[in-house]
Amino acid sequence: MKDKHSPYCAIGLFNPKSPTNVGGIMRAAGCYEANEVFFCGKRYAIATKHQTDTKNVSEKIPLTQVEDLTQAVSQDTTIVCVELVEGATPLPLFEHPEQALYIFGPEDGSLPQEVVDKASAVVYMPTTGCMNLAATVNVLLYDRAAKHTQQFNKQQILDSRDNNNRLKFKP
Repeated sequence: MKDKHSPYCAIGLFNPKSPTNVGGIMRAAGCYEANEVFFCGKRYAIATKHQTDTKNVSEKIPLTQVEDLTQAVSQDTTIVCVELVEGATPLPLFEHPEQALYIFGPEDGSLPQEVVDKASAVVYMPTTGCMNLAATVNVLLYDRAAKHTQQFNKQQILDSRDNNNRLKFKP
């Protein structure tokens, strides 16, 4: 769980169906240092027999099935729905809360109104058409990371790149 004084980022997936998407989301959660991933619904649990590449991130980041995504985190965590909703804020204009649960709708539908009604904010990606679920999570987590003050350094590159990558750029 989280320390209430440090940044916290969790992902909530409403009834996801694709193990490939959930695997991509788990990988993104690892890359962008999300704390937890929750899902509700039965479709993913049925489809989990199909494994996907998560870079073993589920050993570090819990993937937990819950009945109600909005009850999965403490009350001081801001619920943010990510959905194409009238009145939503475009992601480039959105200021991420320090403590957030981002809830995403299913690949083949939308979030229920009662989930959106519990959110403090709703954001959307200003695209033509809708994006793939895993791609949407990646974009949101990148946006959160890019907008939060952090130090970028050479060690981050060395720690993150593939073992076979020895490339250098000399301007």
